[in-house]
Amino acid sequence: MTSLFDPLEAGDLKLANRIVMAPLTRNRSPGAVPNTLNATYYEQRATAGLLITEGTAITQQGQGYADVPGLYTPEALAGWKHVTEAVHRAGGKIVTQIWHVGRVSHTSLQPNGGQPVAPSAVTAKSKTYIINEDGTGSFAPTSEPRALEISEIVGIVEDYRKAARAAIDAGFDGIEIHAANGYLLDQFLRSGTNERTDAYGGSIENRARFLFEVVAAVTAEIGAGRTAIRISPVTPANDISDSNPQPLFEHVVAGLPDGLSYIHVIEGATGGDRDFLQGETPFDYAALKAAYRNKGGKAAWMVNNGYDRELATKAVESGYADLVAFGKLFIANPDLVERLRDNAPLNAPDQATFYGGGARGYTDYPAKEKAA
Repeated sequence: MTSLFDPLEAGDLKLANRIVMAPLTRNRSPGAVPNTLNATYYEQRATAGLLITEGTAITQQGQGYADVPGLYTPEALAGWKHVTEAVHRAGGKIVTQIWHVGRVSHTSLQPNGGQPVAPSAVTAKSKTYIINEDGTGSFAPTSEPRALEISEIVGIVEDYRKAARAAIDAGFDGIEIHAANGYLLDQFLRSGTNERTDAYGGSIENRARFLFEVVAAVTAEIGAGRTAIRISPVTPANDISDSNPQPLFEHVVAGLPDGLSYIHVIEGATGGDRDFLQGETPFDYAALKAAYRNKGGKAAWMVNNGYDRELATKAVESGYADLVAFGKLFIANPDLVERLRDNAPLNAPDQATFYGGGARGYTDYPAKEKAA
């Protein structure tokens, strides 16, 4: 019987186990440049079968939160090289989540103080993290976005391609395209945020067009086996919604390349209710997976949201999932793989230190031996 601790080949990735560190925004890369503290943080968690970095902006326009890393400056790429080298020295595998936040941003974070961009000029009822004039960080309402001109979309597709290449050049084992949680690609997919009447709006086929163009550009650049994608079919994160998500996301997965590394599915409301309902009927995740497998899709299937040791074990042993991603548990337990294997007690995460700050609540959680 397959277990959480068995190895797996996911596309071009050869993973030591099926336990994944989920992408987690921590706001500890000032100037969008990864630093030594970031390298320590990821290195501590390198026993995971796979580390997925925090969302990493493909351009300044794609930046939605202060002090999150980017992939668009030489300084950032040099910083990421230190991170990937540290993880590889520790025997780990690491991919970066490439990210454009779209409307979930603030003018203070945008080039020349401009408006964030979105499929349509619909402001998100959400907040982002900014640096105030006195140097302190705080959460603030998102700024009003502007609708992208159709002529601009090809340039953003190119930005994703460049970011994927930059990530591989910085030593990452692959990339994860962030198409979840109400950010730009998700905004195009959803009827609640996409009011366009051109080739990128209206029908499911049109709303998915931008995502498929990004996937095609990235896989052509770095190969499908080093490319993954994250989706969140029913999450309300960042004020996102769709009236009928089941056919939308079955169309999305059915249109993805067969040989992707993995498909990362957030079940329910991100960080909340696993049974969250959007639309009139509960979302059928088994049917979603079948929509991909039935057309010959071979990517590993990764599940996420509220999984503990018992749920994760059942998911893998039953064949429901190939990989399980853990978020908050990895924040507080750098040695989570060992703790899960031994069914050992877990450190509790300190939510007050999730966003911004220094080593406290970031790299100072004790390993099992020291905790004991």
